[in-house]
Amino acid sequence: MNWNEVLRLPTTLLVIVAGVVLLLALTQLLAARQHVRNRHPLAATGHTLLLVICLVVAALFAGMAMSLRGYRFLSEEEPVVQVDSRILSPQRWALTLTWPDGSTRNVALAGDDFQVDAIVLKWKLPAMLAGLPPLYRLDRISGRYDDASQETTAPRTVIDFSQAGAGDLLDLKKQVPRWFPEVDTLFGSGAFLPLVDGGHYSVSLMRTGALVARPDEATAQRIGQPLGG
Repeated sequence: MNWNEVLRLPTTLLVIVAGVVLLLALTQLLAARQHVRNRHPLAATGHTLLLVICLVVAALFAGMAMSLRGYRFLSEEEPVVQVDSRILSPQRWALTLTWPDGSTRNVALAGDDFQVDAIVLKWKLPAMLAGLPPLYRLDRISGRYDDASQETTAPRTVIDFSQAGAGDLLDLKKQVPRWFPEVDTLFGSGAFLPLVDGGHYSVSLMRTGALVARPDEATAQRIGQPLGG
């Protein structure tokens, strides 16, 4: 297990912080019980107050961890996914998606191109000055037709990669914006490239929130040939 990679996950860091705060809460509970036994009501009250504060803070961090499931820190340019394509029939493709952690997924796609979309969460100025990096998660991959008329009549395929589920920070921001005043949401612009048989593509996300899709050298040469080689 790559612990450096694990500890970069915002959810993991928040869970660790919540655990530390819970340990502090436990020490306050033990101290309060001891002062009650020693009949020191004022000291017991102080430790009880600190106990309540620690529990509230731990619950806050735990709630943030739940809402950030599926998100990752975004550095200067972060690899998002590798895409390998194999043609099945005209405008029908089998794609193998490989994530930075080595996990893979096979999907079927219809169209001439593939398009990847991601969601980026950026912070407003005070949080940015504090050094908080943007967060991102892969949202979906879909097929795209070169012919505009086919976009409205031909079969469409969209594969959803949302990992957050209920309680996602983006949904909470929309429902109760006053609860998250420092969160500034930005939908990463979708990146798309033509599909070719045997193609290999790298998709990365810039710190600005822009998605960048790049074919390898062999794939780029085939894309430049008539009918994709």
